[in-house]
Amino acid sequence: MARPLASFHLVVTIAVLLTVLGLVMVLSSSSVGAVAAAGSAYGLFTSQVIFAVLGMVIFYIALQIPVRLMRRFAFPAFAFSVVLLVLVLIPGIGTVSQGTRGWFVVAGISLQPAEIAKITLAVWGAHLLASRRGENSTLREMLVPLVPAALLVTGLIVLQPDLGTTVSIVIIVIALLWFAGLPLKVFLGIVGTAATLAVILALTAGYRSQRVRAFFNPGDDPQGAGYQARQAKFSLADGGLWGRGLGQSRAKWSYLPNAHNDFIFAIIGEELGFLGGVAVIGLFGLFAYVGLRIAMRSADPFLRLFTATATTWIIGQAFINIGYVVGLLPVTGLQLPLVSAGGTSTATTLLMFGLIANAARHEPEAIAALHAGQDGRFARLLRLRKPEAYRAGRSSATRTVAARQPRARAAAPERSARPASGGGGSRKRQPQAPDKRQPQAPNERQRGAAKDRRTSAGRTEPREGTGRTRRAQPAREPARGRQQTNRTTRGSNGRSGERGNRR
Repeated sequence: MARPLASFHLVVTIAVLLTVLGLVMVLSSSSVGAVAAAGSAYGLFTSQVIFAVLGMVIFYIALQIPVRLMRRFAFPAFAFSVVLLVLVLIPGIGTVSQGTRGWFVVAGISLQPAEIAKITLAVWGAHLLASRRGENSTLREMLVPLVPAALLVTGLIVLQPDLGTTVSIVIIVIALLWFAGLPLKVFLGIVGTAATLAVILALTAGYRSQRVRAFFNPGDDPQGAGYQARQAKFSLADGGLWGRGLGQSRAKWSYLPNAHNDFIFAIIGEELGFLGGVAVIGLFGLFAYVGLRIAMRSADPFLRLFTATATTWIIGQAFINIGYVVGLLPVTGLQLPLVSAGGTSTATTLLMFGLIANAARHEPEAIAALHAGQDGRFARLLRLRKPEAYRAGRSSATRTVAARQPRARAAAPERSARPASGGGGSRKRQPQAPDKRQPQAPNERQRGAAKDRRTSAGRTEPREGTGRTRRAQPAREPARGRQQTNRTTRGSNGRSGERGNRR
């Protein structure tokens, strides 16, 4: 952990392990249903592999994105995702699947815009709060326009309806406000309001209220609303400590609905046992530690907010999924990140992992190591670009022309106060007392009589034969006498200046 790139390597390793585990478990849990539906055991698995490969490509692209580019296109990407959420609700454009109108189907490939909206909201929210955080923003500036925009996205997702994605949006907004330093009273008020709205949503729709009633009274309808949660517990109990073995699950033979998706953790517990379930939880726990470590070590406020929010979202989603599988929470339909079947979810989650890995490469120690040539064989193999160091005055989006003008005005007096290279140039701008160690230049006495009268009281002239100076007395002789005196003084000053210089 003391190595500069330890966080980056851990994020990449966790992403690869969870993705490989997900592919194996999707093949194991979906093979029986795929044979019954399409006659091939690899139908759903093939689609999952395609999206996993696409997600790895997106992961690599996310590693190369500069932070300034990410922040520049944060709002356009968020606005585009909102447009997609509106389009998916139009009949004929959006497709209904599993009771939710939240899918685009293009050439047989499904795309869920709500997954894209989660990422764009996290990136844009972190950019917005990081930009206003340095300006001592008020409470209204922290909440507006982030909270109204989040409410708009939440309303569009509720219209689909999709309770699981709605919960994810709430987690993202709460994490953004918490890590941005929202006052505790206001934060608790927002959390209480969100919890109240969640209860209202859970009790208004028929299928959501059935899930809540089945959670509090699991024995009332064991063959109806409580059937899925009950079968998941049976699968976990059947696995024991060591599990029944990979591919030996009995619940996937149509005993556990959505075994390859929402309840894949139950299949993991049945085939890999208690130890396999603990290993999966350990991977997510390690990711939580590494993600928050990256957030704490980042110098860029935007990367701190985004990394902490993305980590909280992924861990929160995993906690909710595992929680309702083991019976601690009501069933919400959230997937287990990178493990459950779902092409769009896998690709977008790998995008988030890639952005977090990108933030890990922007740690100050990592930047120093990479620019010193300590990037390692993995980075050289992938040809990753070297990250740029964070500069508060240049990379922050809050720096404007108005912020640069006071600094320029403050620097102007310093430039004018510097001694000029020429002897007469500084006197033209501002009268200065001559240096006592250097005599005045002879050509300064070649002024006219009127100028000598104005400046003779404030000037000093060197004593002959020494480098010291004495204050000149105001001249009272006539103009012709002064001119003769000036010529005499010019000669003596020239000799004294030479002697002073030689001395």
